[in-house]
Amino acid sequence: MESGKGRVFRFKDDVDTDLIIAARYLTTSDPKVLASHCMEDADPAFSGRVRAGDLIVAGKNFGCGSSREHAPIAIKAAGVRCVIAKSFARIFFRNAFNMGLPILECAQADEIAEGDEVAVDFAAGEIRDLTTGRTYTAMPIPPFMRELVAAGGLMAHVKRKLSESSPSC
Repeated sequence: MESGKGRVFRFKDDVDTDLIIAARYLTTSDPKVLASHCMEDADPAFSGRVRAGDLIVAGKNFGCGSSREHAPIAIKAAGVRCVIAKSFARIFFRNAFNMGLPILECAQADEIAEGDEVAVDFAAGEIRDLTTGRTYTAMPIPPFMRELVAAGGLMAHVKRKLSESSPSC
């Protein structure tokens, strides 16, 4: 999993999974299709403006609503490096790591503005707003969770571990 920097896209409190990827698009699991509709009902221009390495920053309770793995898949496939929020719905929190999307909880997320350039260090839990010069602290992502993200998610991680431990023929 790569820490790094990117441009911020701001969203409000209580962004539910239907705003992340609307139910009308759940007929596919193709990440490219999901990415093209990511955040469409919250910001219709998002998928055309987001670039690889950009970040989503939101308020409290990001990812609330229904338990859909499509939501973190859509965000990750859109190229978003990570999501920073004041808090996450618990099921989204787990689904994000299961799908290989790093997320950081930061009590001061409201202080980070749309368009700011932000650098993140997942192991240290450090968020640096390069535009304002401010530094914020988030809960560091534990080593095992960083392994999940680096592998591309839980299933990829398990497959890799199984292949490492199975005897060769």
